[in-house]
Amino acid sequence: MPRILGRYFLREVILTSLAVTGILFALLVANQLAAVLERAVQDDYPRAVLFQLIGLGALQYVSIILPVGLLLGVVLALGRLYHDSEMTSMVACGVRPVDLYKPIVGFAVLVAAIVAWLTLFLAPHATAETFSLRGIAARAGQFAPVAPGKFRTFGGGDTVVYAEGANPDGTLANVFVERNRGDRVEVTLARRARHAASHDGSMQIITLYDGERFEGTAGKPNFRIMHFAEQVIPVRAHPLGGSAQRLETVSSGELWRSSDPQKRAELHWRISLPIMCVVLTVLAIPLSRLKPRQGRYSRVWLAVLIYFVYSNLISAGQVWLGRGLIPQAFGLWWVHAAVVTTLVLVVWLPGAAARLQARAA
Repeated sequence: MPRILGRYFLREVILTSLAVTGILFALLVANQLAAVLERAVQDDYPRAVLFQLIGLGALQYVSIILPVGLLLGVVLALGRLYHDSEMTSMVACGVRPVDLYKPIVGFAVLVAAIVAWLTLFLAPHATAETFSLRGIAARAGQFAPVAPGKFRTFGGGDTVVYAEGANPDGTLANVFVERNRGDRVEVTLARRARHAASHDGSMQIITLYDGERFEGTAGKPNFRIMHFAEQVIPVRAHPLGGSAQRLETVSSGELWRSSDPQKRAELHWRISLPIMCVVLTVLAIPLSRLKPRQGRYSRVWLAVLIYFVYSNLISAGQVWLGRGLIPQAFGLWWVHAAVVTTLVLVVWLPGAAARLQARAA
């Protein structure tokens, strides 16, 4: 009988955890989609890499939502059993709660192993691939040819180019160029134009033919008009960002061998996520107990609050560890010890005192 009930408990926890994790993952993907689209518009990403960036970005945060999904799944599943008096009936029939909780803890250990694999091995590779794709996409979008019928910005938005059409020889037809140089504005109209990049990739060269240029300051009448047969407009390419290695892309093996405080702090943060899965599950089991006439979702807010405090303590501990405010020997173990101690004092100690008082009576 305990085995059957244990499987029943485990099924309830797994289904609820998957549902909560799926909802959180959908919200995460939606948020990631908005961020990628905003960056794609800014840096003119090609369409081919958008879905890759979205998938890699979502993959990096799966290990973060799994602990909270497991916590809420246990609280909601066991809370329903307490609310529907199923747990009370099982205990009244002589079933020990410990036998029912063992499969849940085993499932938490399995999830912790998956989170450890994601955090320690897969996430650094996915993050490095994301930054590599961003650089390639930004460079490809920056040096892509000007498409007729579309406005195109260069130099971080200081130069705007528009071509009405394209000629058979590959040049652009009826071209409009606007450049902002401080308070002065330059507007150029040309019949034809060519767009090319310099050999070193640092400049974009727009060559205009048969046109006129208007120069002046907005709001002032002293505009200058010039006619030309050929004009070259060099535009410095917008910088794509530094190439410095980020901690998120460093492999866990390199972090383990390093003595740098920042890298050691990153390693301790990666190790903390799978430990958090087990600690939160053990915490969720007594947290899900409901008193008579309590609502089914009355403990959800407390579970969310505990998760935010726990995760913020880990994030703060990572910063303190990287700055040398905490000894490396302590790592982030003190955060887990503090949560477990609070669990013992708040959950187990009052119950033990009540049992001792009942025995004395």
